[in-house]
Amino acid sequence: MEAKAQDRIPDFEAFWPYYVGEHAKKLTRTLHFVGTTAAATTLAAAILTRKPALVLGALVAGYGPAWVSHFFIEKNRPATFTYPLWSLLADFKMWGMTASGAMDAEVERVLREREAAGEGRGNGASSHEASSVDEAVAAATRKVASGALN
Repeated sequence: MEAKAQDRIPDFEAFWPYYVGEHAKKLTRTLHFVGTTAAATTLAAAILTRKPALVLGALVAGYGPAWVSHFFIEKNRPATFTYPLWSLLADFKMWGMTASGAMDAEVERVLREREAAGEGRGNGASSHEASSVDEAVAAATRKVASGALN
């Protein structure tokens, strides 16, 4: 049985499905991916240039997009507030799965398991609603990336 947000989650294995459910919308995951990439890059720059002030920039670059996505897109509370270490580990796991193209399928798997257990989708979004918005955002992102919107 999956843990609820108000229960103390006992281990990372139980935390992962909760974390995935809190990142059900693709735009949230995209902003996390961008933020985690920017944070890691900025942290590397801090180390390579020996400029410790960049560490603060890394924190802003990483948490800024992630927290905006939780408050305004998912409309939930970042797991970082309750589970800081597991959340950080899960961010990197999600980053790797996103980079490899496996994260969308993982979200669908977790959400299917929740529905089968009678727990719902977690964030209130139906699969159709989430995928329609996600596809529109993905299409706009592709256009911007290809330079089609000038």
